[in-house]
Amino acid sequence: MHSDQPSNAALVADVLKTEIVVREWKDRAGVVKASLIESVVRRFMASEEGCRIKETAEKLGAAVREATEAGGVSRIELDSFIAHVIR
Repeated sequence: MHSDQPSNAALVADVLKTEIVVREWKDRAGVVKASLIESVVRRFMASEEGCRIKETAEKLGAAVREATEAGGVSRIELDSFIAHVIR
């Protein structure tokens, strides 16, 4: 699981644009201080950047819910795969 973290971080940051960096991956060995977490949360809650991230996350969430509902594209693909496997 740990080896996926850099790829997941790149996906969240570069593709989905739903990330605020707490610290760089190269500094992962240390413990994150409470004061740093506090400053990042405050920045997220009270900034234009935070509002943009929340809006993007809401849109992504709606798209995922739509895709996984009955008749949604992900649900159709999963049902097709299951039908193929069990035939």
